[in-house]
Amino acid sequence: MKSTLPYETLEPVRKAVVLSFLGVALWYMTWRIGTFNREALIFSWVLYGAELYGLFTTLMHFFITWRLTIRIPPPPQQGLCVDVFIPTINESLSLVRKSLLAARNMDYPHVTWLLDDGRRPEMEALAQELGCRYLSRPDNRDAKAGNMNNALLHSKGSFVVIFDADHAPKRDFITKTLGYFRDPSVAFVQTPQDFYNLDSFQHHRKKGGATAWHEQSVFFRVIQRGKDYWNAAFFCGSCATIRRSALDAIGGFAVGTVTEDLHTSLKLHKRGYRSVYHAQSLAFGLAPSGVAPFLNQRIRWGQGAMQVWRKEGVFFCRGLTFPQRINYLASSITYFDGWQKGFFYLTPAIVLTTGVMPLVGFGSDFLIHFIPYFILTFWAFEEVNRGYGRSIVIEQFNMARFAAMAWSTLGIFKDNIKFSVTPKAMTQSAYASPYLIPQAFISIVNLLAITVGMALYHLYHHLPTSGFVANIIWAAVNSSLAISVMSFVTKHSRHRRNDYRFPIPLPATIDFGDGRKFHGTIDDISSSGFRIYTALPDGTTAGTNLTGVIHLPAETVKFEALVKSLIKGASGGEQYVKGIGCSFVCSASSELDKLDLFLYGSDLQWSLNNLREVILTPLDLVHTEAGQVSGAPVYAPANWSAMSLTHPESGERMLGLIAVSHDRSRPTNILAYAPLPEGISLQVSVHGRRGVASLTGSVGAGKQIDTPGSPLYSYQFIPIQAVQLGH
Repeated sequence: MKSTLPYETLEPVRKAVVLSFLGVALWYMTWRIGTFNREALIFSWVLYGAELYGLFTTLMHFFITWRLTIRIPPPPQQGLCVDVFIPTINESLSLVRKSLLAARNMDYPHVTWLLDDGRRPEMEALAQELGCRYLSRPDNRDAKAGNMNNALLHSKGSFVVIFDADHAPKRDFITKTLGYFRDPSVAFVQTPQDFYNLDSFQHHRKKGGATAWHEQSVFFRVIQRGKDYWNAAFFCGSCATIRRSALDAIGGFAVGTVTEDLHTSLKLHKRGYRSVYHAQSLAFGLAPSGVAPFLNQRIRWGQGAMQVWRKEGVFFCRGLTFPQRINYLASSITYFDGWQKGFFYLTPAIVLTTGVMPLVGFGSDFLIHFIPYFILTFWAFEEVNRGYGRSIVIEQFNMARFAAMAWSTLGIFKDNIKFSVTPKAMTQSAYASPYLIPQAFISIVNLLAITVGMALYHLYHHLPTSGFVANIIWAAVNSSLAISVMSFVTKHSRHRRNDYRFPIPLPATIDFGDGRKFHGTIDDISSSGFRIYTALPDGTTAGTNLTGVIHLPAETVKFEALVKSLIKGASGGEQYVKGIGCSFVCSASSELDKLDLFLYGSDLQWSLNNLREVILTPLDLVHTEAGQVSGAPVYAPANWSAMSLTHPESGERMLGLIAVSHDRSRPTNILAYAPLPEGISLQVSVHGRRGVASLTGSVGAGKQIDTPGSPLYSYQFIPIQAVQLGH
């Protein structure tokens, strides 16, 4: 059945790239049949099968992502009964507290339930303190699915919102998802699972860089929107709203597999229910910070997909449309990538050390066929994924997870697989060595094969020159990929901090105990500590105590802190102290709750730092060079400083932030805690390391930035005059 949903499709030029790929792929694969080495038919067939598998999965991916839905949330009906489930088993008290605070803060009336399979008294006390319901059970039967099914027996909401214990929702989560249920056939609304710790193992971001892409970006930004067009979007186990009557119709959350989310989705679709994918990020969780939880999570997902495939049939079961079958098949067989990649990683080593080629005629004819196919494969992938593809980075992740994915497919033969909870912690053990064995093996085998192959070629000329050179290059690429993964794993093998530090600037007032108060700029902040840049009194050292107030849009956070380090800069060959690193001490939990509520369940670090996931595709780059792309992403990093001003209408003295640069005559941005009239002349005091400067300018166009409390207001500010006032 054809979807009637509004959608975006590929532009004609991108379609041309995909159609070119399809033509070249058919040409290449047909030609490849005649290249088999009759003296190594098994080797030849396995390689050809791996190539066919890659083409088949690529075609399914293109089918799924050709059209991406465009969803505008309908307004929710008022007076609906909503329960919020937050299942937990071993997550830390501080992590669960953050999630409960954000869930409790959502603006649609609801009841928040903490479902504790750990049966911990401290969790029950936490729920009571925050005004949430607490529920536990005598055993952990059926793991997370059993925990939520037990909650269904004790709750009465017509709709159930689900968050993992590390996810903090935005204030309007329920409001943005509940309206879709005006359609009685909608069973669930899924939103992206986004992550706030941008330094996690699955994120790819250079320090200070503009992009914050992660390994699941393609899935949540592109694939799920494509699945939504075919009514095949997945329930992902968190960040979703579900209709209780739909769950009742299938006997509750699906049990018997370790991926209750995929299994539940399939059962609901088989019953004829509709699903909705709302592509806006409305909650933010904790991504795996190290290789161990990352790989263990992928193994569980793969094992669960195999169990669902075996139990439900996927492609041949009743109740699904043909496009739905393709969507579920694509998501199930993707874990066999591990076997395909493993074979590709070992093939050049086999060729170089044995002299056995899986194809004949390895010369100019091969290059004429293979090079266009190879280039168009990656080019089409980039275009279809609308800038989220990142082919090279994805190949690095393929190398990191190939063994885990291959191992997970063996789950199709297993009946009882234990549900494994992904560890929710920032600190990870430094001992990542066992998880690097597959990559170390690939690297060593290929490097040895290069050495042995060169010796054999020199002595016996055991391979044709073209085949020898190609396999040397192939083995070198494989080794380089493996080494880059091992380097990346080593880098992420240990986190010193227990909490993620948000790069969110905030104005603060600091008192060092001598009667003087300084305005400064806080950033790199969490509920355990922060950095602040301000004018510092002489004698400030590590161990200095201070008190202060952090100014949020709607309220203030009082704190006591201890200086842990001095942050130094350099100018003219001389070092200077430009800020201090501090940890909170003796701060009241109610004060830190206000800070946590502001930081978590918010996308401020993206909006204030101009971060993005998407990059320009090859066609975008061509059009940009030709001047045909307007509004292409431009990164404008900001060094924020605290500012104070008198509101032109209310006369109230207020703090805010200003993006400063060395050239204070250039237009910049200001962040105010109250709306400002556009076009007026405004004088602000900029509080920096060297004291206070007065800056006069005109207020330009502005926009509102939502926060968990009151909004921020961002305006263009065009300076007219700058004067240094001193301390």
